[in-house]
Amino acid sequence: MTKLTNAPDCGNSPKKKFLKTFNESFANGDATFICSHVGEDIVWKIHGDKSINGKQNFNKEIHSMKHNIADELIIHSIITHGKEASVNGEIKMGNSMYAFCYVYRFTSAASTQINEIQSYVIQTAR
Repeated sequence: MTKLTNAPDCGNSPKKKFLKTFNESFANGDATFICSHVGEDIVWKIHGDKSINGKQNFNKEIHSMKHNIADELIIHSIITHGKEASVNGEIKMGNSMYAFCYVYRFTSAASTQINEIQSYVIQTAR
């Protein structure tokens, strides 16, 4: 199980609570939860690596990653505004540490259905 550290304000709104859970699901390899919250036309841009288009391709990618369980997830902030949101923090996997920022676009301001994810991940010294 992943050690989780969250910023104090991560639970101030339903959207922030959802994004906290969504990112914890990534860290814990919960592919079912992740895949159940993306739209059919999902676009996932992993900057510097690749772009994944469509739910079928997204599901394949997530399921191929589900065994990569993080040792620790630190969420520094979750920012939401209308249909857009971002989460930034750090994730430790084995002897490696990564800083990340995910930018999300939802189908509507009230929805938990994600249409686009832009991922920025860099390995940092630890």
